[in-house]
Amino acid sequence: QVQLVESGGGLVQPGRSLRLSCAASGSIFSSYNLGWYRQAPGKERELVAAVTSGGSKIYADSVKGRFTISRDNAKNTVYLQMNSLKPDDTAVYYCRTYGPGFYDYWGQGTQVTVSS
Repeated sequence: QVQLVESGGGLVQPGRSLRLSCAASGSIFSSYNLGWYRQAPGKERELVAAVTSGGSKIYADSVKGRFTISRDNAKNTVYLQMNSLKPDDTAVYYCRTYGPGFYDYWGQGTQVTVSS
């Protein structure tokens, strides 16, 4: 059973930073892709950033230059460093690990609120 546990969310003022963490258990962490998604109230869940098992990274246009995804395979953890936060970044952020076939798991989410 694969489990993902996010942490690091909270309330932050515009322009400040947060770092989200997602710790995984129950899988060969390094073999799979990892992603951060977010869902704001009344909106569809969207991809924020992802990193493949090989280390390639992609970002949503809205976060390019501000957010950085990284993975530490030794710690079975993926991070999302979020800088220059904006009110539009307010959402529940979810961690996902996925790969070939039916391998697809999500965390429970962590709330990020950007407000003055």
